[in-house]
Amino acid sequence: MKRSTLSVFPTLLAMAISSGFAHASEAEGEFHGYLRAGAGSSSAKGPQSCYDLGGNTMKYRLGNECDSYFEGGYTKELAKSENGVSFVGTLWLDAYKNGSDFGNAKPEIAKAYVEAKGLDFLNGGVAWIGKRYYFRPDIHMLDLQYINLNGTGGGFDKIPAGAGKASYAIFKDNDSNVFDATTGKVLSTTAAIRQNFTYEGLPVNTNGTVDAALSIISAQGENKHNGWQFSVFHKQDKVLGGTNTLGLQYGVGPGTGVGGPCCDRIGSSGSTALGSDVTRLRIFNDLVIQPTKQFSMEFVALMQRDKSDAQGSSTWSTLGVRPVYAFTQNFKLQAELGSSRVTQANGGDDLRLTKFTIAPTIAMGESYWSRPELRAFVTYGKWNKAAIAAVNASNNSGPVYGNNTSGTSVGIQLETWF
Repeated sequence: MKRSTLSVFPTLLAMAISSGFAHASEAEGEFHGYLRAGAGSSSAKGPQSCYDLGGNTMKYRLGNECDSYFEGGYTKELAKSENGVSFVGTLWLDAYKNGSDFGNAKPEIAKAYVEAKGLDFLNGGVAWIGKRYYFRPDIHMLDLQYINLNGTGGGFDKIPAGAGKASYAIFKDNDSNVFDATTGKVLSTTAAIRQNFTYEGLPVNTNGTVDAALSIISAQGENKHNGWQFSVFHKQDKVLGGTNTLGLQYGVGPGTGVGGPCCDRIGSSGSTALGSDVTRLRIFNDLVIQPTKQFSMEFVALMQRDKSDAQGSSTWSTLGVRPVYAFTQNFKLQAELGSSRVTQANGGDDLRLTKFTIAPTIAMGESYWSRPELRAFVTYGKWNKAAIAAVNASNNSGPVYGNNTSGTSVGIQLETWF
């Protein structure tokens, strides 16, 4: 009889609890996490289909996520100095499967680090070492972490500096060697040292602040390339009960994030094989509003240009909106409409995709951000002939649509964070 790999997760948590790293007690620790799971089918039969152009793009996610994902763990104070400095440990696991059944998904360590909080020589700031999530805000509708500084390293965090707070961290990325398959000799390394400087919460106008982040990436392999990225974000609070974020980002070489961890995110080190001719420019605006208790909406506009001597220039542009109306405290009707275009570097026809979803939802509350949500959905996708290969290639269920240029999927999904 097969035993699910994921079933070891409760055992690992129990070990963490007994070792003092985690505890269910509110007084000693907190358990947090995220879960999405569901199932569906499509007009092509078989598994649920999702509609995406792949490549350098991200898809609109409501009723269009064909995967399953869990992450969760504990944060607990491990010790406290006589002067009040608190040493806090965090341990998280995650599990992912590109499909509806993730019973055999392999759990992995997502976070394992310790912080020293309230250090007087850092003016009340934090020192930390370990593996962690770090500065990764996102556009929720696209599941796009427009900057992601995750990794294994250490640093100093949230040090008061002027009107805002400054942070410095150093990470070791892509930390492995390349070997000769015959002799076993070390040929090179993909490793890079990444330094991050962030400054957050600089007031620039009423209810408006600016955050900035700089990554400096130093390649360690011979004939490899250094890179960098710089991002600046303006956040405007109290906009019709919500927040508006305007971002401008530019990356060079491995600073583009291309060839790095999941989804080629800006922030962490991309491939150090990329030279200074490889660049990424991104401009976006993400607006979430809640003008009344019952009505909320997210709207996103984004342009991203990827350019290199070898591949030429390709631009992804997208517009999307998700209106939500809560008929009662526990029942919402959501809709999502998103349209994307990708220009081809070879001068071919643009790839175009439009996706529309209706999703009646049982929810914890009326807020746009209230979770858990239990959803049923119907999703329709429409694309042009130039996008046929891209849609088929990015579909988790394979090239089921053949030469067709439209499809429909139906299903149910749970999403929650806690």
